[in-house]
This record gives sequence, C-alpha cells and structure tokens, in this order.
Amino acid sequence: MIKRAAVIAIGTVFVVGCSQSSPLSSPSAPAQVGSSSASENSTVSASPGSPAFAGQRVGFSLNGTVSGFPHGVVFLSGGGAFDRTSGDVHAGGGFTCLDSVGQGPLFTSINPDDPGPCLTDQGIRWDTAALLLGSTPFKCTATAQAEQAITSDHEVVLQADFYRAGDGNEESFTAMMIVADHPISTNFPGVNIWVQGVGCGTAKNVNFAGMNIPN
Repeated sequence: MIKRAAVIAIGTVFVVGCSQSSPLSSPSAPAQVGSSSASENSTVSASPGSPAFAGQRVGFSLNGTVSGFPHGVVFLSGGGAFDRTSGDVHAGGGFTCLDSVGQGPLFTSINPDDPGPCLTDQGIRWDTAALLLGSTPFKCTATAQAEQAITSDHEVVLQADFYRAGDGNEESFTAMMIVADHPISTNFPGVNIWVQGVGCGTAKNVNFAGMNIPN
C-alpha cells in the first residue's frame, strides 16, 4: 500500500494545540461534547451538514479516547485534510492501545511479521488508506443498534491503517474510524469519534475548517 509522506506532516499541523486530553468515560456513560462543534480556535461557523465548505478541502484535528466494546481502549490524536469532490485525503497521527483490544479489526493483525492483537501500551501511529463517501454503519457497543455515518464538511469517515513500533510501512491493523465536530450517535449522546470494533468516545479538541489548498 502506497503511503504519502505528507500524512504525518499534515497530522502534526492539525494536532498543535490538542496535546491536552482528558480522561473519557465508557460510552455507557459518555460525557457531553459541549462546545466541541465550534471551539474558540475553530474557523467553523456553519452548522453540521451545511454546504459552507463545498468544493474545498476540509482540514480536521482530533485528540480523544474510544471504548465501549467488551475489551479495549484506544487513544487517537492527529488530523489531516480531505476533499469530498476528488476523494483525496491526507491524514494521520498518534495511536495507542491503552487497554488490550479483544475483538474487531484491532484484534487480528494483518502483518505476518507482527502477529497478534493490539495489547496494552502497543501502537505508535495511524494513517489513512481511503476516504469513505458512502453511508457507513457503526456501533458504539457490541449490543447497540447500528447507526449510519456519512462524510460531510463536519464529519469524516476513514479507512485507516494502524501501526505498532517496528512495523515500518507495513501496518498491523486496518479499521474504519469516524471523526466529527458534533455528536454522531443518538444512542450515546455526546460521542463524536469512533473506531471499528473498539467503540466511541468524546474528544474535546475536534476542529473542522475549510482550507484554500489547491488539489
């Protein structure tokens, strides 16, 4: 899989100012997103779903923790930019399994040189395999009702690759993830990030902004 060197550079730009994260509760009792949909440092002025950034690249950043399935807690940071018209995306950042994952894509390595699930304190980075533009089903817990997510100017659905130390450019895992500047679930109010097979979480430092960057 071809990786773009710009991934890490872009992720670094957007994670500036997001180095402080707060402990997050399980989706069984999620905290409220509060003002994350329009933080004081964000250039977003339109409501979710508006066409404010139509035809432009959209930059985003995140810093948060996800959980909810029986086993596993994952921390994510970083960011990037995407263009829904062209389908182009450059994104990536930090990734750590704070508690061993016991199900889903992060439980089964696709790297024969680094087998096994993502265990506690494993993980180093993530980057993007694809921008997903169709309707994507997701669950915050194993028993929750499935809901739908769609990439917009205030929400991005990605197929992401996850790496452990020593992997080089050969990822250990690939899984879908969602980042939004507004709540994504009606079943678990307040959650705005998701990782396939791990669960949902509330990130306080999620920002989306239109960018005048040529394709």
